[in-house]
Amino acid sequence: MASNEKIALVTGAGSGIGRSVALALMEAGYAVVLAGRRQDALNETASQGQSFGRPTLAVPTDIGDPDSVKALFAKTKEKFGRLDVLFNNAGSGAPAIPLEDLTYDQWKTVVDVNLTGAFLCTQEAFRIMKDQNPRGGRIINNGSISATSPRPNSAPYTATKHAITGLTKSASLDGRKYDIACGQIDIGNAATDMTQRMTEGVMQADGSIKPEPRMDPRHVASSVVYMASLPLDANVQFITVMATKMPFIGRG
Repeated sequence: MASNEKIALVTGAGSGIGRSVALALMEAGYAVVLAGRRQDALNETASQGQSFGRPTLAVPTDIGDPDSVKALFAKTKEKFGRLDVLFNNAGSGAPAIPLEDLTYDQWKTVVDVNLTGAFLCTQEAFRIMKDQNPRGGRIINNGSISATSPRPNSAPYTATKHAITGLTKSASLDGRKYDIACGQIDIGNAATDMTQRMTEGVMQADGSIKPEPRMDPRHVASSVVYMASLPLDANVQFITVMATKMPFIGRG
């Protein structure tokens, strides 16, 4: 590994936005650690990025488990010696059912992945970034438009994504003394498997069912690469990248 090579870690790297961002970071010259639930999916991401010629490390990880997260960051440090960028992307949702019908386990699963997982990864990133030389690094959180506005029947996902905004602000403040910058990207309707159902129609705030426009996830990936490319004395605190005509701005 070249001494000036930048190291990035992407959670949820086996599919969707995580895969798109991981590939874009490889293309931009980063060595990339790929974290996610399934080894085969991580290997596929690594395979798709082979042409960029950057080192990769695929680590199956349960993002909500402290020991699994510790092992992920230990392997990252062992292989690459440092960490420059963390993209906290891994996420989970609950069934779109009335709030009062959600089970405790459905709630807890989303909280464990979306919020606790992001916190655990942020904590481990801090521990590496504040002691490395050169000191510091950048953390980018996937907040989602749900960090601003809920969809119907989305309490667990919306609550955790609002909480991610608080985590972003706290990490941004607490990271200053270590030269750690933290920002957030809020994404609206990237065309991934998770949003496929939107082409057929999803519930709107007035109870109607309507299809929604989507956008190429490469636009998200290029935004993350831009955020990552800044020197540590500059930071994109919040950015929203969305399908232009999705029902979000105004009244729908």
